[in-house]
Amino acid sequence: MATLRYVLLAVFLITAGLTSSSAQTPPPAKDQKVQAGDDKKAPKDEKAVPKDEKKGPPTVVTDGAVIIAGQKVEYKATTGALSVTDKTGKAKANIFFMAYVRKSGEAAATRPLTFCFNGGPGSASSYVHLGFFGPRRVLINNDGLTAPSPVELVDNDCSMLDVTDLVFIDPVSTGLSRAETSADAKLFHGLEEDTQSVGDFIRDYVAKFDRKESPVYVAGESYGTTRAASLAAYLQNKGGVKLTGIVLISTVLDFQTIRFGTGNDLPYALFLPTYTATAFHHGKLDKKWATDLPTALKEAQKYAAGPYLEALHKGNLLSDYERQAAAKQVAMLTGLSEEFVLRSDLRIEATRFRGELLRDQQTLVGRYDSRVSAKTGGRGAAAPAPGTASGGSPPASGPGGGPGGPRGERVGGGDPSAALLSPLFTNAMRQYLPDGLGYKTDTAYVLSAPVQPWNYGPAGTNQYSNVAPRLRAAMEKDKGLRVFVANGYCDLATPFAATEYTFSHLGPRALLDRVTMAYYDAGHMMYTHEPSRKKLREDLRKFVTVPAAEPAPKP
Repeated sequence: MATLRYVLLAVFLITAGLTSSSAQTPPPAKDQKVQAGDDKKAPKDEKAVPKDEKKGPPTVVTDGAVIIAGQKVEYKATTGALSVTDKTGKAKANIFFMAYVRKSGEAAATRPLTFCFNGGPGSASSYVHLGFFGPRRVLINNDGLTAPSPVELVDNDCSMLDVTDLVFIDPVSTGLSRAETSADAKLFHGLEEDTQSVGDFIRDYVAKFDRKESPVYVAGESYGTTRAASLAAYLQNKGGVKLTGIVLISTVLDFQTIRFGTGNDLPYALFLPTYTATAFHHGKLDKKWATDLPTALKEAQKYAAGPYLEALHKGNLLSDYERQAAAKQVAMLTGLSEEFVLRSDLRIEATRFRGELLRDQQTLVGRYDSRVSAKTGGRGAAAPAPGTASGGSPPASGPGGGPGGPRGERVGGGDPSAALLSPLFTNAMRQYLPDGLGYKTDTAYVLSAPVQPWNYGPAGTNQYSNVAPRLRAAMEKDKGLRVFVANGYCDLATPFAATEYTFSHLGPRALLDRVTMAYYDAGHMMYTHEPSRKKLREDLRKFVTVPAAEPAPKP
């Protein structure tokens, strides 16, 4: 009898253990192949799930297909995380990723591989993932203000998956990436810290998934371009990964070019051409350029780099005649009144421009996409006085994943071009993870994480951060490293003229032979504009597949 009781007890314990185990592991999704902790074996040709990934978040592999440029592209999607460890090997964080590998006759080990991320700092990779690069895309109406409800995900015929495998990285504290403790999280919230953790992730991913022979690219948007430039040097010197190319979307490498503040006249001149593009789209430009944007932009750039910058540099030594002449020209190129320009001491901050351009219509123009506007109920003209915006260290994260504005930026109700995007992409990713990738978790997906104060180091305290020298060093060290730069004419977060200024000061002119500058009549996230999304795909396809491609011309 005692023996029977022991047998029954053993059966009960075994059954309880199996029940407990199954409760901790979500059921496989449709087409799911492998999940960490499962005893199922992957097919012999399956390299998506390393056998040593037994701890931490699960790894899920699914199959999918998408039509790109009229061609069916089958792929294998891997969703999971890699551990970030300290010098002793102790795990300090998990970095979450979503990867897509094309199934084709071409050996995966030698196909191009692109690591993609957004900016902030503090933004997950959702925007570049579900907005442009990935096989699925969030549907947004072409006005940039509305989208179907509920959220709708569609096949992305502009995905880059036909020419390069893709890995989307969520830096620590964003997406599903988490530090082991709240104290550990602070170890990742900084320029150098972030560069190291993302760089180490790339190194580990390349090693774990046998991609050492693949041409490797990194693609960043907004602050993600800051990260990408910094990574170029880090991966060369410490990561052991050779980059083939760098993709910069809406670039900021030198923060002096975008930070308004007393004593820094440079941004006023560099934002002027974007003001011109904005005024053009809202019918506010002087009649001589009302139907000719290319000519208007050429005139704005010429004036901004010459007479306007000279007038700003003269300061109070400017004569009344010179001041009046400058105000007249700035007004013609921006759609603002001469009176307003004079009252602003010739210095128009982006915040004030956004509130003033359509003041008579009680309308505010967008920051991330200045083609977009919205009624403000009479609050559109409210703005800080000239010179009151904070300068020095780079800004906090903006709602669209780009560099946030100075104090006082949230004028007249915020940014109409970004109001839709944050909740839309958050809900889209929370839907896509379980339904599209079979990845089920109780952890909340964080689109924009509170990572401030961000540690920019001494450069962010005593001067403007500038990672352009790191990019220059990487390009000088590797004569084959190429750079693609995507610019939106209507981007009031990272204006295209500021990017041009940065690259014109990058170093020897020979370096620029390996830089492709492309332009789009859209905003910060130009891929939300359908014609620009198609053009961006074609430009990037040439960059990845044709190393010697000619730089994309300005439209």
